Amino acid sequence: MRRQPRNPGICKALHRLVKHWLWLSAVILLLDQATKWLVLAFMEPYEALELMPNLQLSLMFNTGAAFSILSDAGGWQRWLLAGFALLVTLVLVVWLLRLEKDERLLAAALALIVGGAAGNLIDRVLLGHVVDFIQVYLPFIPLRIFNPWPAFNVADSAISIGVVLLLIQTFQGQRAQADPAASG
Repeated sequence: MRRQPRNPGICKALHRLVKHWLWLSAVILLLDQATKWLVLAFMEPYEALELMPNLQLSLMFNTGAAFSILSDAGGWQRWLLAGFALLVTLVLVVWLLRLEKDERLLAAALALIVGGAAGNLIDRVLLGHVVDFIQVYLPFIPLRIFNPWPAFNVADSAISIGVVLLLIQTFQGQRAQADPAASG
């Protein structure tokens, strides 16, 4: 005889997390927060630790959005950006929960974006800024603005990968619609 779980509601919730790729969002969120707190604990602001040529850790704080947009806005941007991140995260979670089982690429893309957005949202609400610490130099790009590339973190990386996967999914869908014989 199969034993019934003590709390079937928790089991259903865990199954839903796994089924809808929210486990990936949780992994990204935990990895993002763990790396940020390690860097905060062991580095001073703007201290540079070279990991390899063209890659270093350097603790920085971003009060603005991507590429430090609005960073000098005086503080009101903290709650505007936090509210926007919360809204986007909720919309993406609802979208993720409504996906079909076979929409794995789209699910992975949304889960990465949700995990990254949640990680940066936590920073913004608790600290008033986002903790960035990965810095890359791209000497093959002649523009000074990209050397070094603006500092980023695990959450930013997950969001970027998620957006790329979302674009791939979009282009695949458009190609399938344009050539119905290829998809059938």
